[in-house]
Amino acid sequence: MKKISVMIPCFNEEENVGPISQAVLEILEKQLPQYDYEILFIDNDSTDRTRELLRGICRENPKIRAIFNAKNFGQFNSPYYGLCQTSGDCAISLAADFQEPVEMIPPMVAEWEKGAKIVSCIKTSSRENKLMRFLRTRYYHMIRKMSDVEIIEHFTGFGLYDRSFLNVLKGLDDPTPFLRGIVAELGYDRVDLPYEQQKRKAGHTHNNFYSLYDAAMLSFTSYTKVGLRLATFFGFFVGGVSMVVALVYLILKLIYWDRFVAGTAPILLSVLIFGSLQLFFTGFMGEYVLSINKRVMHRPLVIEEERINFGNEQQEAKGEKDAEKSADTTADTTAGTGADTGADTGANTAEDAENPD
Repeated sequence: MKKISVMIPCFNEEENVGPISQAVLEILEKQLPQYDYEILFIDNDSTDRTRELLRGICRENPKIRAIFNAKNFGQFNSPYYGLCQTSGDCAISLAADFQEPVEMIPPMVAEWEKGAKIVSCIKTSSRENKLMRFLRTRYYHMIRKMSDVEIIEHFTGFGLYDRSFLNVLKGLDDPTPFLRGIVAELGYDRVDLPYEQQKRKAGHTHNNFYSLYDAAMLSFTSYTKVGLRLATFFGFFVGGVSMVVALVYLILKLIYWDRFVAGTAPILLSVLIFGSLQLFFTGFMGEYVLSINKRVMHRPLVIEEERINFGNEQQEAKGEKDAEKSADTTADTTAGTGADTGADTGANTAEDAENPD
């Protein structure tokens, strides 16, 4: 029997973890009864009652598991790590706030059974703020044109991933993973399914300007070279223009030395403009340096504080190791006993030959 894993990252979702677990269970047990399943919650150091509620949910159903992070490791590391901890033949990443509809699970599984290694759900429409929708669309268009990788527009990570792809994720060893770019970069067989993003069922969004900016910079520094190239080309252009302007000023001053007054206003404006541009590009290059620094430090994706309902797998793994160890010991003992027996038999035969009486 094939096994489906549903991974749900959460942070301060006390109003949603109970309803989302019930909704996913209903889909899996009623519409996909031919599959075994597990539901894995990975909590990113919630400060409300989320963990307390998850402990109760896990006690009621041993197929519902939970990982509690020691601290908040960010909006990208925690879901990525959660996917790598699933044990199913495929894993589905699903938000806890109901913005990603659970009704998409059966269609995703159907496409997976047809052979798709990745089923990515694409937001074709959204009930979010229209201004945010417009800004996201412009961002995706811009990053797609700048990137060497064909970034998937309006893809948030909501989708199904085959075990073969999950094994690749485990081996990437990237301390700052950007799953949306990795899905497009690795080139696995992919099927896109459209859906309408819903409003949050309860609670409030945890995204803010900083988190959105962090996501934008991670995609820029991971999949584009435009920022660095733009700084280089702009430097050449401004340098050339500056030389031309300086030459023109020099000629005018030599010709009209008694009437031409350059004044301080152009100099002041030039200093302000070029100084601001230098600061901008220095900061932009600093983002690349920061990205390199995070990768060089090579810190773990997540530090776990607690695991719930992972005991059976750990016992099975321990049993397999004990069985292997026992088999090796038995083989060594058998080999040693056989050798000792052969040596004793040979010695007895030799003694009999020497003493025929």
